[in-house]
Amino acid sequence: NILMLSRVLTRALLCLCLALSAMQTHAQMSPVGTWLTFDNKSKLAKSEVVVSEVNGIVVGKVSKLLLKDVPQNAVCKLCTDDRKDKPIIGLEIIRGATKVPDKTVWEGGKVLEPESGKSYSLRLTPMDGGNKLEVYGSVLGFGRAHTWVRVR
Repeated sequence: NILMLSRVLTRALLCLCLALSAMQTHAQMSPVGTWLTFDNKSKLAKSEVVVSEVNGIVVGKVSKLLLKDVPQNAVCKLCTDDRKDKPIIGLEIIRGATKVPDKTVWEGGKVLEPESGKSYSLRLTPMDGGNKLEVYGSVLGFGRAHTWVRVR
């Protein structure tokens, strides 16, 4: 009886561990979190962006600038909307994305490139168990993907 009880408890513990692992992976398969962005040319870490979700709508704000040649008080000089001349730290660069039903993809919003002031249609796709985020920006169907890396 003790041997049988031991086997039952071992199986129950294994099932619990697997369930917890699946829940954690599912929770991270979201764009919500803090992400490192990278410079296209140098491939160096460029900024940290905090992505949050409020009432099903995803937004992302720059929380840190990491390149040495970018001043901490830099502003979005080339922006043409309400973000014009606003500090890049604290700037909302992701607006309005929502989750596509039955998929691990968020679309329908815009992503801003502060250096150029241009906004692009947005698609966010968590990858690598939620440790990376593909950020795809496009205009008229033409675009490019950037990969951000989760900090937390």
